[in-house]
Amino acid sequence: MKKKYERRSFLKKAAVGGAVAAASTTLAAPAIAASKVDIAIVATWGRDFPGLGTGAQRFADRLTEMSDGRFNVEYFAAGERVGAFDSFDEVASGNAQIYHAADYYWKGKHPGWAYFTSVPFGLTYTECNAWIRFGGGQALWDELADDYGLKNFLCGNTGVQMGGWFNKEINSASDLKGLKMRIPGLGGDVMAKLGASPVSLPGGQIYENLVSGAIDATEWVGPWNDEIMKFYEAAKYYYFPGMHEPGSALAAGCNKSWLTSLSNSDQVIIEAAAAMENDVMMAEYNAKNGAALARLVNEQGVIVKEFSDDTFDSFGEAADEVYAEVVQHSDLANRIHESMVKSRTEVGGWLNLGDAAYSRQRNRVLGL
Repeated sequence: MKKKYERRSFLKKAAVGGAVAAASTTLAAPAIAASKVDIAIVATWGRDFPGLGTGAQRFADRLTEMSDGRFNVEYFAAGERVGAFDSFDEVASGNAQIYHAADYYWKGKHPGWAYFTSVPFGLTYTECNAWIRFGGGQALWDELADDYGLKNFLCGNTGVQMGGWFNKEINSASDLKGLKMRIPGLGGDVMAKLGASPVSLPGGQIYENLVSGAIDATEWVGPWNDEIMKFYEAAKYYYFPGMHEPGSALAAGCNKSWLTSLSNSDQVIIEAAAAMENDVMMAEYNAKNGAALARLVNEQGVIVKEFSDDTFDSFGEAADEVYAEVVQHSDLANRIHESMVKSRTEVGGWLNLGDAAYSRQRNRVLGL
């Protein structure tokens, strides 16, 4: 009798266990499906464009890899879903989830956006990272972005940029008068103060405008990217350094309501993937700019020239005028500017004593 009872009890438990297992199996598929996260990324760069475009694509691929495929990421280069300069509104509206761009493209919405890419006489890559992560920059960026329903992360950098390509020598600031130059951000405002006519163009439209004569000069990034763009076919004078973009940060701009609807771990994955690309992109530019510069000079006959001190002084005076106007825009614009200046003084002062001094002495000793 006891054995029969035990057998019935075992069968009953097995049946219950089987039912639970069946229920678990039934629930598992929808639960897994529900965990999928659809992400549309719109970028301001052409597909497969080295550095800027491939870096954005790396970021997209990394989101898939870091989530073990739970993130279903669709990447759209400039013009594939929306125009390059329409990516901000596409994400702010919720039609896409993330953009990859240089935030100074949005300075017409608020001048504060320019500071989170690069501004004249602003921060280098190293200084920018320190400001954003430990100098109050991220909190100010969050405050600015929140008004547009966004949350932004550092997601790449191109380092100190070249001053630009010109179809004539620039011996003084007076040589800039009347020049039509492709230069966005507050750097364009500085050029305007000196009599140039700044033009904002997506990267894919610069070459044709330079070759046709629609513009007389352009800045873009640095030797690696500029060689690929073949600007040397239309202009031979290549000036350095670029006062306008000493450390151009790129952003992963997320729709905030979408981002905060995700689990904490998913939000951390997105931030971590962006932080990784911020490091990797800068390393790639540093690794490839030198060889590209040598090819431009030795194979294409490009003439590399440094802006004179007098010209750079004029840039500085014009920048002061631009900043006097920016800080009058709003309390937030003023606080962003003051915060950047504070970090430039403190972090820049240390790096001048550390990194810059070491580099000068090392190069002197080695004859570099």
